[in-house]
Amino acid sequence: MTEAAAICAQDTSLPQRLLAASRRHRAFRDAFELALVALAFLLYFTVRALVVERSGEALANAHHIIDFERSLGIYWEPRLQDVVINRHPLVQLFNFIYFWLDFPLIVVFGLWLYFFKRHEYTVARDALLLSGAISLIIYNSFPVMPPRLLPSGEFVGTVEKYSNFSYQAQSTSAFVNPYAAVPSLHFGWAMIIGGAIFLSMRNPLVRGFGLLLPWAQLAAIVFTANHYILDAFVGLVVCLAGLALALALQQWGYPAMAREVERRWAYTIPDG
Repeated sequence: MTEAAAICAQDTSLPQRLLAASRRHRAFRDAFELALVALAFLLYFTVRALVVERSGEALANAHHIIDFERSLGIYWEPRLQDVVINRHPLVQLFNFIYFWLDFPLIVVFGLWLYFFKRHEYTVARDALLLSGAISLIIYNSFPVMPPRLLPSGEFVGTVEKYSNFSYQAQSTSAFVNPYAAVPSLHFGWAMIIGGAIFLSMRNPLVRGFGLLLPWAQLAAIVFTANHYILDAFVGLVVCLAGLALALALQQWGYPAMAREVERRWAYTIPDG
């Protein structure tokens, strides 16, 4: 390092050096992004697990949900599961949709968006994380026992009974809250991911998949006895709120942050 460079480095603050390094080395930005998402999902599952012992409250709230659905005339869950429970191919189909077209699909499609559609990735990422944050508040203030865990035995948890994969596996049980029925982020996040697929892709078959995804997930959460119908509606509202906040960040939040970074450290954040 030359004497001039050494003097320049001494005059540069740590935040400025970190920002400059992130501009020179794309890998730094990638690592930060992956760490951010990984930390957010770890926090999400950890906080959900905090209400795992509140089974009595969760059962009472489940009965409130059922009573409310009955008052609306939409307590169709028992009849709907009866349609598929003795049809093994349908059971396996909806188990597949419930498991593989949720987090695994989010990870795979999220990586594709990150490398090829950065703007769409940022909006989808923020919508998922913000709706997840809203859901954490609801999970902790209003735990709800899903249909498959009701002591009446009226429902069958088809994922646990008929498939080899489950979020309730012993290796992940410390991070899982079985009483997080409301809201259904399976449905809400499927809406966000399906919308992102439709808007970012050009292949008509892939776009059709994006349109079909949330409705397939809606059927899966009911047929597998993991959610009530009302859970999906609440999940939709929560995820629309997360999407609205994500769009507000794009419109006002990130530009304000960029101006502040430029003012404080004389650094212009690159696009993308």
